[in-house]
Amino acid sequence: MKHKFYLIPSLLCLLQLPVFSQEQKTDTTREVTMTITKTYTSHRRSYTTFGGEGALLSFGRDIRDAGKHVPSIPRFTLFFNIGTNYNYDFNRNFGFFSGINLKNIGLITKDDIDSVKLKRRVYTLGVPLGFKIGDLRRGVYFFAGGSYDLAFNYKEKKFINGDKKEKFNEWFSDRTPLLMPSLFAGLNMAPGFGVKVQYYPNNFFNKEYKETGNSGGAAYPYQQLDAQLIFVSLHCEIRGRYHHEKIKKKTIRYQKNF
Repeated sequence: MKHKFYLIPSLLCLLQLPVFSQEQKTDTTREVTMTITKTYTSHRRSYTTFGGEGALLSFGRDIRDAGKHVPSIPRFTLFFNIGTNYNYDFNRNFGFFSGINLKNIGLITKDDIDSVKLKRRVYTLGVPLGFKIGDLRRGVYFFAGGSYDLAFNYKEKKFINGDKKEKFNEWFSDRTPLLMPSLFAGLNMAPGFGVKVQYYPNNFFNKEYKETGNSGGAAYPYQQLDAQLIFVSLHCEIRGRYHHEKIKKKTIRYQKNF
């Protein structure tokens, strides 16, 4: 009889073993921290563009000789109007630019009474500084600014009754100011193409220019001549190399139970 009483506690202990095993399984749950690193390129803010004015139509605004109006003819040119600009975009809608540009600008005057036509032009090397507002990524924006041009080559042609009579070319001529400031504004309507207007408020000619004849006498051919130059051009540009391209890394951490 005593042996039966000893068996009862033993059976109760055996029945509790599965319960202990289940509790041990639940205690093995773990927390694991996973790290994911994503790499991406930030917005390219600075870049170089190449192009220039393309087709350029220049003319004098209200040209006067000794106070009298002088008829003028618009002057059209394709060569050489090229340049390159450095651009920096603060965001998608605003940025600024500067660079160096070569332009062929000038004017044509005609005297109907004497049938005399004069073509005068200068090659300039200009440094613009401007801003742009709009959708810069799509290439649709308004731009404006100012420029300082260095006039380094002057050419003049004289025609009488349609026949060329005189022609000369001078490097760094005193017939025009050496430095020619200007203002410009334009609209870029599609990636690479637009319209630009540029205005030179100062006199195109140097009134103090003096010529000395064979007899030793002095003459001032531009002393009473006033002409402010303005031109309209088909602005074009090709986006080139990007600068300061930044690569950023972003790390994401989260926990998961297993």
